[in-house]
Amino acid sequence: MFAQTAAGSDGSGAYRTGHYRDLFAEQGHSQKQSRAKIDAAFQQLFHGDKNTQALYYEVGRNENGPLAYITDVANRDARTEGMSYGMMIAVQMNKKHEFDAIWNWANTYMLIKDPANPSVGYFSWSMHTDGTPRSDSPAPDGEEYFVMSLYFAANRWGNGTGIYNYKAQADRILSLMRHHPVKTGIPPFRLKPNEPPYVPAARPGLPPRNRPQKVGPMVNEQYKMILFVPGQDRNGFTDPSYHLPAFYELWSRWGPIEDRPFWAEAATASRGFFQKATNPTTGLAPDYADFDGKPHGSGFNPMSANFSYDSWRTASNWSVDYSWWHKDAEETVLSDRIQKFLFSQGISTFSDQYTLEGKPLSHRHSTGMVATAATASLAATKGPISKAFIDELWNSPIPSGEQRYYDGMLYMMSMLHCSGNFRIWGPK
Repeated sequence: MFAQTAAGSDGSGAYRTGHYRDLFAEQGHSQKQSRAKIDAAFQQLFHGDKNTQALYYEVGRNENGPLAYITDVANRDARTEGMSYGMMIAVQMNKKHEFDAIWNWANTYMLIKDPANPSVGYFSWSMHTDGTPRSDSPAPDGEEYFVMSLYFAANRWGNGTGIYNYKAQADRILSLMRHHPVKTGIPPFRLKPNEPPYVPAARPGLPPRNRPQKVGPMVNEQYKMILFVPGQDRNGFTDPSYHLPAFYELWSRWGPIEDRPFWAEAATASRGFFQKATNPTTGLAPDYADFDGKPHGSGFNPMSANFSYDSWRTASNWSVDYSWWHKDAEETVLSDRIQKFLFSQGISTFSDQYTLEGKPLSHRHSTGMVATAATASLAATKGPISKAFIDELWNSPIPSGEQRYYDGMLYMMSMLHCSGNFRIWGPK
C-alpha cells in the first residue's frame, strides 16, 4: 500500500504545476488536431441535428435570460447529472451562453423551492423536458458537478447578480450538501393527468410517492463520504462513482470556510475508499457500495453490486484526481489493473457490464465506457496498454442516435481530459 500525501498539501500534480498532460500529443497528434475533434464534438452534441445528434435544446427565455436543457434522449427526461455535466463542458469550452441557459433552466424547474418538500434547496434529479417533475428527490452527483462548474465559472468569467452570482450559488449548494436540516414530510408531488408512475432506470426503487420521506445532508459525517441519496432510508451506503476527491481538494480551498477541513478529509477518505471498493484482480468497482467498500446489493437495482453504468466513471474519477494532485500513487495501480483487465477482454469488444470478478453481463461495447477507460491513462503506467485506450478513444466516433446522452457526455468530458483541456479554473 502506498502512502497518501498529507491532507492540506498541494501535491505535485496540475494544481501545483499548471501542467496538464496531453495524452493525444503523447501519441503524436497535434493540438490543432485535438482541438478540431473537441470542437466538432461540442458542435454536434450541443448544436447538431436535434433528432439524431444534439443533447442541448434551447426553449425560450424568462426574466433571467435564455433557457436550455440537456436531455437523456432514450428516457425523454432532463437529469441533474446531464445538466451539470453540460455546465462543466460549457465552462471548460468557454461557452458562457450555453452555461447560463442550462443553469437558468435548472434553477427555474429543477430547484426544489417548496418548504413543504423535505428536499427543499436541492434539485430534483429527473424532470420532464417541459419542466414538470418526474422525481421529487435529488441525486448527489448532480449537486457535486453543479458546485464545481459554478466555482470554475466564477473564476473564469467573474460573478454576475442573482442566479449568475456563481460563487454565491456554489457556496449555497455546497453548504447545504453538508448542513441540510433533517426534514420529514410528504413531497407535494403530482403526476401529470393520466400519467403512470415512473421509476427511472438509473435511480430505481425510490420510496413510493405520497409516503413521508426523511431527507437530510448528502454526506456521511462519520465516514466523510458522499451518500447515494440524502435520506429516504437510503443514506446508509454510497456510490463509488460519486466520489470526486479532485473536486473536494478544491472545495477545501474555495468553499465555505467552516467546511474546508471536512472536504480535505473527504478527499483522503475517497482515495482510501477506491482501494477498498475495487476488485483486487480486475479493478472493477460496483455501482453501489457500503462505506467499507463492500458491494451493496439492492432489491431495487439488481445490478447494484456489479460493475455497471454508474461504475464506468469511477476509474476516471481517481485518474483525474491523480492528474490534478498526485497525492496517492495507488491510483496508478488501480488504473493499471482495470486497463489490464479490459485490454484482456478485447480493446474494441469489452463488455459495458461485468461482475466484479470479470464475468461479462452484457454484449454491448459502449463509447462512454471506452472514454472513461481512456481517461484512466492519466494515472496509468505509460506503455502499450494505456496507449491502446487512448487510440481507441481517438478513433471512436462522436456518439449519436438514441444512446447519445450518457455516451456523449462522457465522451466529451474524456476528450477534454485526455487532451489536457479540462482544467482547474482558479481565482484570479
